Amino acid sequence: MNSEANDKQSNVLLIGDVEKAFLDAENVDRGRCRVYRDVHDGMEEAEKSSYGLVGLVMSTTSSDIMTVLKTLRRTTPHSKIILLAQMHEEPQAMRLMQTTKNGRQMADDYLICPMRFSRLLNSSAPFKTVQVKKPEKVIQVTPPKPSVQETPFAESELLRKVEYLEKLATEDDLTGLKNRRYIFEFCRQIIEYAGRQETSVTLLVFDIDDFKHYNDLYGHSAGDEILKQAGVLMKRCCRNHDIVGRIGGDEFVVIFWDNQTAAHHKEAERRSAESEQPKEAIFISKRFRTEFNKADLNMLGPSGKGSLTISGGLASFPRDADSTEMLFKKADQALLEAKKSGKNRIYLVGRPDNDIAEL
Repeated sequence: MNSEANDKQSNVLLIGDVEKAFLDAENVDRGRCRVYRDVHDGMEEAEKSSYGLVGLVMSTTSSDIMTVLKTLRRTTPHSKIILLAQMHEEPQAMRLMQTTKNGRQMADDYLICPMRFSRLLNSSAPFKTVQVKKPEKVIQVTPPKPSVQETPFAESELLRKVEYLEKLATEDDLTGLKNRRYIFEFCRQIIEYAGRQETSVTLLVFDIDDFKHYNDLYGHSAGDEILKQAGVLMKRCCRNHDIVGRIGGDEFVVIFWDNQTAAHHKEAERRSAESEQPKEAIFISKRFRTEFNKADLNMLGPSGKGSLTISGGLASFPRDADSTEMLFKKADQALLEAKKSGKNRIYLVGRPDNDIAEL
């Protein structure tokens, strides 16, 4: 996208491919924004003019994003920098926000894409006065005085409502884990990403053995506590970038994926994708199964007896499936085999005789 037609007194600078960031990229308000698809052109513009907000599309700059952020911090010290991240880029975005230089964060915030352009504007409003630097003089550009509906208080209230609705749309309200909608969309995106990067994605689908029995015997409140405990234990066993979700009832999902930014060498990731077994996912699944078996039923009161167990199935992309739908189908098949074989076990897809406990 060219920026020549943009208003020269814009207060928003977007750097990168906005088609990847916004669902309504064609409606980006050019009078309020300047858009530079090319990263170097965008950085040059940031050095020439001051902006209240700089939105950086991470997928466009992933190869050298730290250098880009350092340059932007130096050339636009008063701008708010927001990272526009795909779901699989969220761990990297969080790390970048925790990274500081000269006592200041490399980025001020991040948003998960794709989203509507208005979400970015709401996250940054109200904008401060913007200075557009000229060779001979500085022109002060002050946004119009907000109406009552656009006061900082009203905008902050709107932002809180938007964030609350986003949370409802992506999180399970009982466990706080990612919900079905988020899981399937993330899985679709991460498989697409893994296909380009020649890395692997492993899906674990599991449920709690005899959950209905506990639910019926001790009541729904006790059943809810079991579900919460399962979520807490699973997240504790996983790596920070793995995605844990509840997709319904007592059925849970974990998406294990190769985080390129955390790997030492890309070639090592490729070897992992080509390996016979998803070793990291197997190790974590074993650890979770062991920890869950240790969980007693004290939460169910004095009459609670026994231990909690799970059954699960593991399937990997690209080894076992080439799409989200097929990956879930294969993992579900392995889960059913585990159930038929006596429960309290996790099977690899296509290997009903191969409980991961034996690996």
